[in-house]
Amino acid sequence: MTTTDLFTRIAQTHLSIDTLETRHRDSLDFHDVGVWCVRDALQAAYDAGLAEGRKDATAARVKAPAESKH
Repeated sequence: MTTTDLFTRIAQTHLSIDTLETRHRDSLDFHDVGVWCVRDALQAAYDAGLAEGRKDATAARVKAPAESKH
């Protein structure tokens, strides 16, 4: 999943925003959202970054022992 796809999914899920594309109309580009929705969206983004970092760290640990045997 690309970063853009992730951001869009978070916006749709937590902020009820269909797209993050600029549509050049105030009624489409500006949204009223509750602070709890913003908090949930930020938490989802943080969790996604944390999961990606853990995945990268695990991959690095698995790769490192294999490289040291050569």
